[in-house]
Amino acid sequence: MKLWQKSTTAQDDRSLATELFTVGNDRHWDLRLASFDVRGSLAHAEMLTHVGVITTDEFEQIKAGLNDILAEISRGEFQIEAHVEDVHSQVEKTLTERIGEAGKKLHTGRSRNDQVLVDLKLYLKDELVQIAAQVIELFDRWQELSEHHKDDLLPGYTHFQLAMPSSFGLWFGAYAESLVDDMEALVAAYKIVDKNPLGSGAGYGSAFPLNRSMTTELLSFGEMNYNSVYAQMTRGKSEKAVLSAIASVAATISRFSYDVCLYMSQQWGYISFPDSLTTGSSIMPHKKNPDIFELIRARCSRIQAAPNEITMLCNNLPSGYHRDMQLTKDITFPAIDSIRECLSMLTYALRDVQVRTGILEDKVFDHLFSVEEINKQVVNKVPFRDAYRSVGDSIHQGTFAPSRHLSHTHEGSISRLCTAEIRDMMERTYAPIRPDTSIR
Repeated sequence: MKLWQKSTTAQDDRSLATELFTVGNDRHWDLRLASFDVRGSLAHAEMLTHVGVITTDEFEQIKAGLNDILAEISRGEFQIEAHVEDVHSQVEKTLTERIGEAGKKLHTGRSRNDQVLVDLKLYLKDELVQIAAQVIELFDRWQELSEHHKDDLLPGYTHFQLAMPSSFGLWFGAYAESLVDDMEALVAAYKIVDKNPLGSGAGYGSAFPLNRSMTTELLSFGEMNYNSVYAQMTRGKSEKAVLSAIASVAATISRFSYDVCLYMSQQWGYISFPDSLTTGSSIMPHKKNPDIFELIRARCSRIQAAPNEITMLCNNLPSGYHRDMQLTKDITFPAIDSIRECLSMLTYALRDVQVRTGILEDKVFDHLFSVEEINKQVVNKVPFRDAYRSVGDSIHQGTFAPSRHLSHTHEGSISRLCTAEIRDMMERTYAPIRPDTSIR
């Protein structure tokens, strides 16, 4: 019998089919919410004691029972039974079986609607902190590579055509700085989900004298979702904010992975990786395929589609809770898993990236230095358009013979990467959700 059922009528085939369809994947996904559900229940029970809805003795029983369940979760022993709908029902059922009547009072003043919101927001906050930490690891690695290879030149391209001299320092450093903006998105998403919905009930509050400020403090939320109707409207909106943030990270590492696939090809051969980080061919013994980076690129494309999936799921729904929202887990949880796996794999692979030096010594790259020659003439008082035509004519006539000496001094150029400035910007951006410095 479900916790919400009003009779003990036996299930027939139709009701069983309904249950299987409506429960969906909740039993699977809800296991990762279990510890957060217990945390929310502990805070709710303490608040109910504070406002006099349950007694101190009842709270002590509830607290002890919930802490036992929390210990089981940490040991990996907690399971959601086949006939139980979700983690909320399982926690309450287990608690009541163990401590008796006091367990039946735990749900006073709340709904599964605000309960799942609390679980999700606590879970999403935790995941954002961990994703941000992984972003920092990748950022550090890109900055290290940028400094180490700051003097190793690399062709720069526009339209897939040779454009101007670049460097591995600029290339790695560009992606490091891209992560700063991605961190801005992660922090913004964190701030959106860092608001307590507990006490909004089914979306219309409660007649009980709940102390929502107390549960906000107990659960370490930075703020409260004050309006009970809006608290329910954050379901889907919170997930979309998080998915949009991780999609930003995905866009950065997907683009880098595309570069890697190009730069590893035999025609270019700018970078390479050990055999252990590449794959071979069943019929072509010369192949070293960049499968890791192709899969990161593909998985990140799927991640970038996730916010749109949430939009299509939630679009045109009126206020109030709707069962459609159950499916946000099917979209959000796999995307979170995927971005974390991609970040981990990319950071791991970059430990062994090998950069080819002396690339621009090849005459095929002569034309990369055309702008350098124009600039030299301009410095010597030749009007820019005259210098442009002069160098263009020499290229057309096949007489262009550039100097390969570069002198770029402005901020963010080959000779001035501003690595320290970018790091300072990242540290300031990351601070709100860094575990040792965050407000909450």
